[in-house]
Amino acid sequence: MPHPSIRKNPRRRSGGERVFSDDAGRLWSASHTRGTSTAIVFACISDSRQSVRAIAVDTQFGLADSADDELRAFLRDAPRIGRLT
Repeated sequence: MPHPSIRKNPRRRSGGERVFSDDAGRLWSASHTRGTSTAIVFACISDSRQSVRAIAVDTQFGLADSADDELRAFLRDAPRIGRLT
């Protein structure tokens, strides 16, 4: 009899990701990048046709403490990330 596989969920720090809605009502995920520089990466949850976006932020920026209006402003300013051709 086969044994069921056990999946381990990746560990995420509390406050490492936020979900909010934009001005059009779409749901977006905002998360910090890992590494030496700090950026917020935005991915649209409710409409996969939307491009991923990213913007550099101050290292003191706290994603968990930020208001949805602040995230919407960053999203509007963040350039779209596309494929280089």
